[in-house]
Amino acid sequence: MRILVFQHLAVEHPGTFRDFWKASGHDWLAVELDEGRQIPPLDPFDLLVVMGGPMDVWQEDVHPWLVSEKAAIRRWVHDMARPYLGVCLGHQLLAEALGGKVSPMSVPEVGLANVVLTVEGKTDPLFKSFSGGMETFQWHGAEISVLPKGAVVLAGNAACATQAFRWGKHAYGLQYHVEITPATVRDWEAVPAYKASLEQALGIDEAARLNEIVAPKLDTFGMAARRIYDNFSAVLADHSASRVA
Repeated sequence: MRILVFQHLAVEHPGTFRDFWKASGHDWLAVELDEGRQIPPLDPFDLLVVMGGPMDVWQEDVHPWLVSEKAAIRRWVHDMARPYLGVCLGHQLLAEALGGKVSPMSVPEVGLANVVLTVEGKTDPLFKSFSGGMETFQWHGAEISVLPKGAVVLAGNAACATQAFRWGKHAYGLQYHVEITPATVRDWEAVPAYKASLEQALGIDEAARLNEIVAPKLDTFGMAARRIYDNFSAVLADHSASRVA
């Protein structure tokens, strides 16, 4: 499988998914849009994965490449009907590209947070073998305020009503980060915009302890990421089979 990855910050990469892809023999190409890289032709790829970043979906005046990115996402998901996985900003961009709306949160959601599967989430193939709720790692200051037509909410919590959603059969967005590695917190808190949201959400003292708080959870998060990967691989297999048929 050939995977195209849109990145918006060098340290917001696919994380642990890279290990899964390598073990499965998949090829992947990362396009660093914030560095001026151009989106390649989409046809040769089987899966589009869009990661997070410090910019917001509405900042097209500051980051004009967001316009072409949204257009590419819409073409990929809506016109080409190919599988998509968006994380954090990638989750929000999926909603915007399909006609939804993303808005600022009153308080950023950063750190550990529980999310609860909806009725639809409990039966969705992406969350097969998950219980009704799960602990997650969060780092965002915006949220989907209006869902695109046809979207199905799969998970949410009190801070953010749409923590996961599906559009069609093969396009998914996750607001929280399943891909984190042991280096994630240290890498991200070195980004000024991320540090500011971290301290706003947790306070200076608690923010300084985030890496210490998250470290004991990494094995559990890694197992959850593996389960998401395996479940999504089954979705991809179903998509491939339907295309052949």
